[in-house]
Amino acid sequence: MTTTPSVDTALQRAIQHLLRPLVRLLLRHGVAFGAFEEMAKRIYVDVALKDFALPNRKPTAARAAVLTGLTRKEVQRLRPHDPERGDEVSDRYSRAARVLTGWARDTDFHDRHGAPRLLELEGDTGFAALVRRYSGDMPARAMLDELLRVGAVEQQADARLQLVTRAFVPHRSAIDKIGILGSDVADLITTIDHNLEHGATDPRFQRKVMYHSIPAAGLAGFRSASAAKAQTLLEKLDVMLAALDADDSAPTGPRARVGLGIYYFEESLEVPERNGDTP
Repeated sequence: MTTTPSVDTALQRAIQHLLRPLVRLLLRHGVAFGAFEEMAKRIYVDVALKDFALPNRKPTAARAAVLTGLTRKEVQRLRPHDPERGDEVSDRYSRAARVLTGWARDTDFHDRHGAPRLLELEGDTGFAALVRRYSGDMPARAMLDELLRVGAVEQQADARLQLVTRAFVPHRSAIDKIGILGSDVADLITTIDHNLEHGATDPRFQRKVMYHSIPAAGLAGFRSASAAKAQTLLEKLDVMLAALDADDSAPTGPRARVGLGIYYFEESLEVPERNGDTP
C-alpha cells in the first residue's frame, strides 16, 4: 500500500532539494554554516514581524519568538537589522535592463537600417537621452559606467557608444550575479508560494519543459536555439509592459512590480554500465 506524504514531509523534501545548490554555492564562496544560520535567523525574525503580524496589532518580539522558535532575547538582538540591503543591486539590474532593451527597440536610437546605432553621450537622441527615457533620474554617467563594467556597451575611439548585448547579463561581475541570484530565485519561490495558497482562484504562470536523457551532442544546438527564442519572447513582453508603464491615462491606484522570467538548466547524468552479454 502506497501512503501519501504529508504536507510537512513534502515541504521538508522540497527544502532539502532547494538547499543543495544553495549550499554548494555558499561553500564555494567560503560561507560557513554559522554565518548562514545567523542570516536565516534574521530573515525568520523579519518575516515574522512584517508578514505575520495580527490585524490591527503592533508586531511584538514575543509573537515573533513564538512563530520562529527563537527566544525573545534573540529576536530583540536581530530585530534592528535590515535584511533587504540587496534591493540596491536588484534596482540597478532592472534599470540597466530597461536602458538596453530601449536602445534595442526604440527607433529614436536606431540607424536608417533599423539597427541600434552608435550613440553620442549627449544630444537629443544620445545616450543621456536614452537613460532619461528608460531609467528615470539615474545619472547617465553612472549608467554608462555600469554598462561598460559588465561589457554590455563598448566605447569607440571617437567616444561614441556601441550596444554589445541587448540583455543585461553581468558576465564580469560576481557581485551582480549573486545579487541576481537573490532577486530571481526569490521571485520564483514567491510565485510557487502564491500558487500553493491561491492557485485555484488566481494562478500565476509557472511552467517548464524537461527531458531526462538528452544526448550531449544535441545540447549546444538547443542552448543556442532556446536562448534566441526566449530572448525574442522577453523582448515582446517588454514592449507590452513598457506600454503599460508609460500609460499616463491609467487611473491612479495600487501599483505592482511584475514580470516573467525564463531560465535554462542542464545537469550531467552518469551513463549506466551495461553487462557484457547485454546487446
